[in-house]
Amino acid sequence: NGGCARENDQADPRLCLICGDRATGLHYGIISCEGCKGFFKRSICNKRVYRCSRDKNCEMSRKQRNRCQYCRLLKCLQMGMNRKAIREDGMPGGRNKSIGPVEISNEEMERIMTGQEFKEDAGLPEHTWGNNGDSDHSSADNGVSEGNQPSPVSTLSSSRSLEMNGYTATYRDQYVGTPVSSHYQFLPHLFGYAQSVLRPTLARSLYPQSQTLVSQLVAAEDLAPLGTPMLIEDGYRVTQGELFALLCRLADELLFRQISWIKRLPFFCELSIEDYTLLLSATWQELILLSSLTIYSGQMFGDLANVTTKYSPSDYELQGFSEDGMDVMERLIYLFRKFNQLKVSNEEYACMKAINFLTQDIRGLTNVSQLEKLNKRYWYVCQDLAEYKYPHQPKRFPEIMMCLPEIRHIAGKLVNVPLEQLPLLFKAVLHSCKFSPNTLRADTISCLTTGLIPGN
Repeated sequence: NGGCARENDQADPRLCLICGDRATGLHYGIISCEGCKGFFKRSICNKRVYRCSRDKNCEMSRKQRNRCQYCRLLKCLQMGMNRKAIREDGMPGGRNKSIGPVEISNEEMERIMTGQEFKEDAGLPEHTWGNNGDSDHSSADNGVSEGNQPSPVSTLSSSRSLEMNGYTATYRDQYVGTPVSSHYQFLPHLFGYAQSVLRPTLARSLYPQSQTLVSQLVAAEDLAPLGTPMLIEDGYRVTQGELFALLCRLADELLFRQISWIKRLPFFCELSIEDYTLLLSATWQELILLSSLTIYSGQMFGDLANVTTKYSPSDYELQGFSEDGMDVMERLIYLFRKFNQLKVSNEEYACMKAINFLTQDIRGLTNVSQLEKLNKRYWYVCQDLAEYKYPHQPKRFPEIMMCLPEIRHIAGKLVNVPLEQLPLLFKAVLHSCKFSPNTLRADTISCLTTGLIPGN
């Protein structure tokens, strides 16, 4: 009987009441997975307030849970997750192991979701976060689709909203100008983008601390052209294996540049080698994608695109192109168009890269609090830079930051694309971006399915 019971347990594992993923136990009063447990804890401890860009009834599943943080937190509360079971110091371990699920009134739930409860407790302005403000340590499903895209005005910060609350002058200096070992816990989260105050800011000078930090980040970058040869003789036909080998050499050079970049970072001595190893392991694909779409885009969409024109995929390759490959292709083309439209500067790229690299949701990190301080510091610096350089583009900073979850999603999807399909994938993307920069889907898919992507 005991054997039968064990077999039944294995055949019907406990599922998370929030997203349906495999549950790991009883967390904060209900059966849930590690991802939802951590999300609930971070949301309550950090007093985060989210926004839903749809009807506050988004699907919650393992693959969809990162798309809307508002609906995820709402379901946590609806299913009975008990915020009073979380230790006040934010450390691992519940405050009271005997506390079970709770049922709270709609009024109390509304106070939590709107941040009213947090504001009264702390006496600080409301903290607002968009859908990309929090995710699980695995970011593969943290993408942004056109049908469920967080609104930039509800995602990021506005210094004007802080000025209205009287916090800007005091906290800007403390936030950017002091060592990160300062009493950071007393600072409000500075990322609430209020639509009512989204308007062009007056021309002003860049804050001196921001200028210094940005200059240090840019100095850490290797802006020299890539050294991997990408010249092919006229008339030479490139095989699938040769193009794949070239892509591998490019990836090797780009990865080596990321390792060198880490060693030149201005905050290199503030984190451990172990933490840097974990961060690089988790983000290297994203860093390579970001650099390829920005500072190295000239070579990627020029020299590499020319090489791919000399590669003609077989009918077998065309017919076997996967759904994951199609999804990655469409999103890469979209990002190319977005970056091409924004014309991201080297300074903005350096900030984006640092923000993306300094992620806290990775298992095994030893100094999460320091990472969070650094991440928010460069987030704020990037906002200051965008408002200074582009005073008549008030949505520029949100639009730039919204590219990061898209890059994370693509990096996660690339893992599922068979290696033998990568030459065709890059040929399709580069061909579409170079020769049809204003089309996103129809022309490229038509080329793939009918085999009309020529050797030109």
